[in-house]
Amino acid sequence: MKPEDAKKILSLAIDREVEAYTFYRNVADKVKDKALKSLFDELAGEEKKHREFLQGFLAKDVSKMKFAAGHDYKVGDTLPSPKLTMDLKPLDGLVLAIKKELEAMQMYTQFAKAAADVETQLLFTQLANMERGHKARLEDIYTNMAFPETWG
Repeated sequence: MKPEDAKKILSLAIDREVEAYTFYRNVADKVKDKALKSLFDELAGEEKKHREFLQGFLAKDVSKMKFAAGHDYKVGDTLPSPKLTMDLKPLDGLVLAIKKELEAMQMYTQFAKAAADVETQLLFTQLANMERGHKARLEDIYTNMAFPETWG
């Protein structure tokens, strides 16, 4: 893969992280629930870190980029997308966040499938893996909130 092609791909990924950051910031600014506001502030911060992380790769060798695949629990895949409202409930906010990560994961997976060379496929697969990890983390939080258990 040509370095300029890798830079274009990384720039696209950075743009997606900026979009996710903006989405999470807007939700955090709009919701009334303090726990949900805090969660979306945290998610916005994570997306900012992801953007900075990807920006660091613009100056590095793309072939060195590796992310663990992580498990996709598919918890949020079939949940209906709630509407974004001022009174968004925490579980609904998590579903929105899961859906955002799912969209990013699917986009990178499709790009990997459409790639003409192995290096580009690898890059997009690695980006999809990163998003899969984000989604799994959110699904863990969702599962713990939606299905609380009393142990003891």
